[in-house]
Amino acid sequence: MTTLRSYRKDLDYSYTIGVFPTLELLTHRPEQVIRVLVSSRGEANAGVAKVRAICAERRIALVQADRQVERLAGNAKSYVVGVFTKYEAPLDPAANHVLLVNPSDAGNLGTIIRTMLGFDVTNLAIVTPAVDLFAPRTLRAAMGATFQLAFAHFDDIGAYRALFGRHHLYPLMTDGAIDLPHVTFRSPYTLIFGPEGAGLGAAYQALGTTVRIPQSGRIDSLNLAVSVGIALYAATRSPNVW
Repeated sequence: MTTLRSYRKDLDYSYTIGVFPTLELLTHRPEQVIRVLVSSRGEANAGVAKVRAICAERRIALVQADRQVERLAGNAKSYVVGVFTKYEAPLDPAANHVLLVNPSDAGNLGTIIRTMLGFDVTNLAIVTPAVDLFAPRTLRAAMGATFQLAFAHFDDIGAYRALFGRHHLYPLMTDGAIDLPHVTFRSPYTLIFGPEGAGLGAAYQALGTTVRIPQSGRIDSLNLAVSVGIALYAATRSPNVW
């Protein structure tokens, strides 16, 4: 690879922007790293020193390239850009899953990924069309948590169910049948969330046990990433039945 292009979804590689996401890439997916670019402006930064040490230890190419870092990062404040090959990370059929239907916001998706990792739920299914999991903005919002995640994309919910028919489905809906505090989650379970704004369609009422997050009447719905966080907190602390 000689010329690094500005990111597009159809490229077979992507970038981590910043020290911490790049450290996570180097720690958890070193085999995918093509090279690491550093800026001379970060010479005194402790995080950059860690990046340099890992690259030296694992014999990963490290290049000082101030202009490329600034161009790819889109600002002059980032010291490091990691370049890596996109990859697959199949879902664990025995684990609990989060399933997002048509998520459209990179910031939300990244926050959800980081939140999932915080609750030790590390399998993410996405129904397309959807925002790009590997877009640098998504990776940065996730603070590198993506590299510890298993994930898969599906054309529709039917394609997901065909592979994971043993999973108990819990669609989160504003008109769900059971309030979240009263749900007993049966593992392996899948928490299902709809797109920002629209939420899940009526067809999901017939899938599994629909769940409602209690909230005041002062708002019509919660932010998607907030909803995922609340549901994960409840599900991972529920006395699950296997």
